[in-house]
Amino acid sequence: MGAYIVRRILVGAALLVTMSLVTFLLFFATPVDYARLACGKTCQPAQIEEVRKSLGYDDPVLVQWGKFMKGVAVGREFPDDPALRAAAPQLVTECPAPCLGYSTQTNSLVGTTIKERLPVSLSLALVAFILWIVVGVAFGVIAALRKGTLIDRGIVGIALFFFAFPTFFVGLFLYTYFAIKWQVFPIPRYTPIADGGVWPWLQNLLLPGATLALFYMAGYVRITRAFVLESMGEDYVRTARAKGLPKGVILRKHTMRAALTPLVTMAGLDLASLAGGAIITEAVFNYQGLGLLAGTAARNGDLSMSVGIVVTLAAFVIAANIIVDVLYAVIDPRVRVG
Repeated sequence: MGAYIVRRILVGAALLVTMSLVTFLLFFATPVDYARLACGKTCQPAQIEEVRKSLGYDDPVLVQWGKFMKGVAVGREFPDDPALRAAAPQLVTECPAPCLGYSTQTNSLVGTTIKERLPVSLSLALVAFILWIVVGVAFGVIAALRKGTLIDRGIVGIALFFFAFPTFFVGLFLYTYFAIKWQVFPIPRYTPIADGGVWPWLQNLLLPGATLALFYMAGYVRITRAFVLESMGEDYVRTARAKGLPKGVILRKHTMRAALTPLVTMAGLDLASLAGGAIITEAVFNYQGLGLLAGTAARNGDLSMSVGIVVTLAAFVIAANIIVDVLYAVIDPRVRVG
């Protein structure tokens, strides 16, 4: 098991390095002058050139990528040009490892900004994940066990109903009625656990978390139902039933064990992508997370921030894949042989 985990970690590290190189190549393949965008609309050519040297945009793409990877490993200094650092040592900014760059749009280190926004997105993703997994899988199993009945049709119908609504509509509806009109929940404002404790943190995340969870929950109801029905038709399940095993034991040890494998894959990838992909939900509830930050960086042409966010989210996706692989090995030991 240990060797299997080490192999997956090494593969994940290689994927992350490759992904960072592809990100640099894709961004610099566009004809956009990022130095001009970083400097601003009123900058003169001399100022734009100074910004270009300060951020290292005057180097070839592979050299810039090499400096970026070196910064991630051991840190680096800004301005990037040694001559500029020597001319103005009081303006030198230390960027400790893992250094993800410097943003002239926010006048701050990319890693520092991401670190401030990351807890918001992770908290939102975690609450939404728990809601859709618990409710979605539970109702999916109930629908499968009551196949063809009114309960089954009702659950699937309600799931399709919620699946049809866009996220921004659900968010605005919950915000307007549950928070403002009916005052069932307070006006959502992100409260870190360290500031107010677990309950205020959770209470302020329920509405935005439910906004995200309803969409995923609807999909997981249908998918769980399909996987459970497929597992219930397998020969080993029929054999267990013929031997007289209780229905609960068959469901827990045989049916759900087979159905969990694809669900684990989907859940891991959805959670990782959700950490920075909830742009609409964060905008509706004014939560300053990575999703909103990514949208702002894209609009402003903030290359350093965009690259840092992409690499951070890619690291989460790769980590989620590693966790999924390990869970695979726990659920089905035959996977470790591959």
